[in-house]
Amino acid sequence: MPRSRINGNFIDKTSSIVANILLRIIPTTSGEKEAFTYYRDGMSAQSEGNYAEALQNYYEATRPEIDPYDRSYILYNIGLIHTSNGEHTKALEYYFRALERNPFLPQAFNNMAVICHYRGEQAIRQGDSEIAEAWSDQAAEYWKQAIALTPGNYIEAHNWLKITKRFE
Repeated sequence: MPRSRINGNFIDKTSSIVANILLRIIPTTSGEKEAFTYYRDGMSAQSEGNYAEALQNYYEATRPEIDPYDRSYILYNIGLIHTSNGEHTKALEYYFRALERNPFLPQAFNNMAVICHYRGEQAIRQGDSEIAEAWSDQAAEYWKQAIALTPGNYIEAHNWLKITKRFE
């Protein structure tokens, strides 16, 4: 049974009903409807912490989804789950794929920066300052891109860039 039919609370049920009505009245192809249903079910599972189910739905949503903008959000959410699971290499791959389709996703740049910063901190703890510096430089580049897309956001990243003298 699709997740959209088993949501337990009133708001989830109402949202599912509205989404189903919109799918019926808005002119979309059957592939777009299928992709949206999987995407919606993936988001619902993800919000409940059911990451394996969410990934399965997101992967299914990528099959029929041809719109690059919509596909970018599916790939971004796959990256989020891999980040949450500590699978940073996979997460970076999906963030890159999302940005290839939609280069205006500041949250993807931010998440990539966070992963690079984390890896830089790990390298510091392991005593490898050269690797730490390379990861930190990469984090800075991603944060600069996120900030350029949404000035005023990512204040902590902005401050880190200033403190580390990486902001121009």
